[in-house]
Amino acid sequence: MEAVQESIDTLASLEERIARAAQLISTLRSENRRLEEQLKSAEERAASAQAELSEAQALSTEFQKENSELEKRISQLSQEVDTMKGERKQVKTRIEKLLNQLDLLSAS
Repeated sequence: MEAVQESIDTLASLEERIARAAQLISTLRSENRRLEEQLKSAEERAASAQAELSEAQALSTEFQKENSELEKRISQLSQEVDTMKGERKQVKTRIEKLLNQLDLLSAS
């Protein structure tokens, strides 16, 4: 009788361990699914961030090119202004000479 009771206890213990193992497997599968979803979401966010980074780098390159072109244009315009200032000074000097000659003619 004791052997039968011991077999029943062993069987009950085994059933309990199997039930806990099945519950653990179920819990681990759920956790695995949750982690896979998190991984997928993280990968999507990473891909989106990479696309944004690529776009930002392309814009940066474009802005740098535009900036370089604008700096060249500013340099050209500055040179033109300097040239025009020189020409204006020459014209002013010529006009002053002509006015002086007119003054001398009208004084005579």
